[in-house]
Amino acid sequence: MTVIAIQLCTYRRPQVVETLASLARQRVPGADLHLFVIDNDETESARDRVVAAAERLPFGYSYLHAPARNIAIARNACLDAAGDADWIASIDDDEIAPEGWLARLFARATDSGADGVFGPIRAAYPLDAPKWMRDLAPHSRSYGPRQPHPRTGNTGNALLRWRGAPWQDRRFDPLRGRTGGEDIAFFSALHDMGARFAIAPDAEVVEPVERHRLQLEWLAHRRFRTGQSHVAVAGSRLARSRLGMGGLLLSAAVQAACCQAMQFLTSHNEARRNHWFLRRQQFRGTCAGLMGREERLFHSRPDP
Repeated sequence: MTVIAIQLCTYRRPQVVETLASLARQRVPGADLHLFVIDNDETESARDRVVAAAERLPFGYSYLHAPARNIAIARNACLDAAGDADWIASIDDDEIAPEGWLARLFARATDSGADGVFGPIRAAYPLDAPKWMRDLAPHSRSYGPRQPHPRTGNTGNALLRWRGAPWQDRRFDPLRGRTGGEDIAFFSALHDMGARFAIAPDAEVVEPVERHRLQLEWLAHRRFRTGQSHVAVAGSRLARSRLGMGGLLLSAAVQAACCQAMQFLTSHNEARRNHWFLRRQQFRGTCAGLMGREERLFHSRPDP
């Protein structure tokens, strides 16, 4: 029987109860499921709500405490505990998995022969969210038709081959556990080790957007940090060549300037203007990363 371990890291987020309720609806024919909930708070603040909600799970679960406010340490605690699970699935503690989500990820992995599969994340906005934000949906994450076999992905919606894989001893980088990008770097390293990834466009999860994220400033910070994080992926392949790194820096700077021009040209349309503004922030982040600018903390949520 195939064993699938589900990774769910949480930090002071009451919405994890809704995520657990959605996981209770998951069934994968021919597979045994086991959920690992990793509490990343200094205290076991999620234990009571997790234990209460887990009573409705039709499969086993484990509650783990990995105190550090460092998401990489929490993810590594799950990898350590998963042992010889055949596959490891992951979902965030603010996401809702529709019925059949995990089965669709697994079917895509089986049909494609891929070592890892990523699915899209659709943002769900409150009715009073800005119209431009609802139109643009900048919190959503998807993979276009030009990315049938991506080099990397994120842990918000993923399934990874584990047992017997060359990367079974690989772990997330704790140095990125609070700046973000630990998942991008992790999956990129696996790709360099020979892992082949695929996309499951029908395995979507839904992410209700929290109010503190309904700010252009928050999105700009996130895009800037994403640009810095991608340097760890693309930049590492060019590190041996100063010309290569210089070329990447020049390309990012030119694209940032082009985005600024498009931002000006579309100033009459709030959604398009903000689209180009956010793209510019990502390219600015790439430039900052290439120039060695230290990444700002991102995975440190405000205390309730």
